[in-house]
Amino acid sequence: MATSRITRLLSRSVSSASASSSSSLFSRGSSSYQGKAFCRYSTAAALEEPIQPPVKVQETQLLIDGKFVDAASGKTFPTLDPRTGDVIAHVAEGETEDINRAVGAARKAFDEGPWPKMAAYERQRILLRFADLLEKHNDELAALETWDNGKPYEQSAKIEVPMLVRLFRYYAGWADKIHGLTVPADGPFHVQTLHEPIGVAGQIIPWNFPLLMYAWKVGPALACGNTVVMKTAEQTPLSALYASKLLHEAGLPPGVLNVVSGFGPTAGAALASHMDVDKLAFTGSTDTGKVVLQLAAKSNLKTVTLELGGKSPFIVCEDADIDQAVELAHFALFFNQGQCCCAGSRTYVHEQVYDEFIEKAKARAMKRSVGDPFKVGIEQGPQIDSEQFEKILRYIRSGVENGATLETGGERFGTKGYYIKPTVFSNVKDEMLIAKDEIFGPVQSILKFKDLDEVIQRANATAYGLAAGVFTKNLDTANTLTRALRAGTIWINCFDIFDAAIPFGGYKMSGQGREKGVYSLKNYLQVKAVVTSLKNPAWL
Repeated sequence: MATSRITRLLSRSVSSASASSSSSLFSRGSSSYQGKAFCRYSTAAALEEPIQPPVKVQETQLLIDGKFVDAASGKTFPTLDPRTGDVIAHVAEGETEDINRAVGAARKAFDEGPWPKMAAYERQRILLRFADLLEKHNDELAALETWDNGKPYEQSAKIEVPMLVRLFRYYAGWADKIHGLTVPADGPFHVQTLHEPIGVAGQIIPWNFPLLMYAWKVGPALACGNTVVMKTAEQTPLSALYASKLLHEAGLPPGVLNVVSGFGPTAGAALASHMDVDKLAFTGSTDTGKVVLQLAAKSNLKTVTLELGGKSPFIVCEDADIDQAVELAHFALFFNQGQCCCAGSRTYVHEQVYDEFIEKAKARAMKRSVGDPFKVGIEQGPQIDSEQFEKILRYIRSGVENGATLETGGERFGTKGYYIKPTVFSNVKDEMLIAKDEIFGPVQSILKFKDLDEVIQRANATAYGLAAGVFTKNLDTANTLTRALRAGTIWINCFDIFDAAIPFGGYKMSGQGREKGVYSLKNYLQVKAVVTSLKNPAWL
């Protein structure tokens, strides 16, 4: 399972550390590479000529009604390699007319086509065939994801694509197990509930985990019998197009899944406000989520699920094994270049172990391998684009200006691409921007606390509530924090465990509704009560 792969990779890191004491609007396999040696925390890796990805970009058009087509306007936009800023390919730029075409195809496929009328077992078989094809094309998908996004190829190939496969097999398993209930009533009536597909689902996914967010959205929607119009993030359109081609090879009927690449103010706004879209799902920033919700309400009051921003606390208690806590806190923040909505971006450390933790956290960050994500052993690639790159550097400058201690990092890595040195701040105060705002980058902010009551109050003093991490040996402490922290996921002595069956979503301004697991099915179903009068029933 993909979750166990993450655990094994993390366990190896923890063991090694112990031994050495170490969305603009609406967006936001195994390796066969033998890369050259890289230098840890130096510019050498970033200055070398980038490795040519072993994959060809095949699909750059819109997917509408089962066919790849140009945008109605004929426009394209460039998708860029974050290692260099160079153009990878020019992709069709969908706008309002293209959204209208896609929604029309999805509506026809739902109202007239075979998908919702198909036996659930047949839908399951198509999704399972799709999972097999994803597994077969693991390396191509991973290479596209890394090329377009900048995340390490080993992460894409060994963690994320296997997770993608697992998620579609999980949802395939649900397809023929969705059913209603028989409900007793006071009187001579037979009452049953039907769980029906909701209709046409609009889905808007972010750039930080394109393939996984594709699975989180498409999987439950199709398992429930819906049709889909998806808008991909303009920064990372390539992997979703490739995966969707495989889904049609698996037997998906035309019009059931439509994919439109484009920008938020045009394609995103058109999808969110479309009168013939029955349900909307969005993952991205909290500010953009508010706009999405407003557009949905002003149009046809379509139901909306939102997975939004976070500023998750990671709490290290005084009884913690410091070497393991340092490694886990490092993973919680720096994984995926810090571009995780649930990143452990407020590291609270008990005052008794604070100084030791700071020194070891600094040392671990300085050992982090940064460079071309296609090289074997690289832990951190570039940030997604120049906008995010500059934003992160502005937050780093604000941390210094506000009086936090810059322990290491704090500047760009190399001279080409969007690389940033792993950055660690100590003596961070709750009122500082680096402790309040979602930075979405490789910046670890470490704060000091005295006792549980204090850290609970401070951890909860945020507009967000997506996740939290706790590191302690004491079961009572773990139980106290589990119930006191106001967040959708609490990880105890672990972090970023994303099993297909585990629900994910936030409290407060981190969103509404849940992704993954059985809870996600509710997002794509309507419940209908059917009441039939009985004459002379033998029993009630």
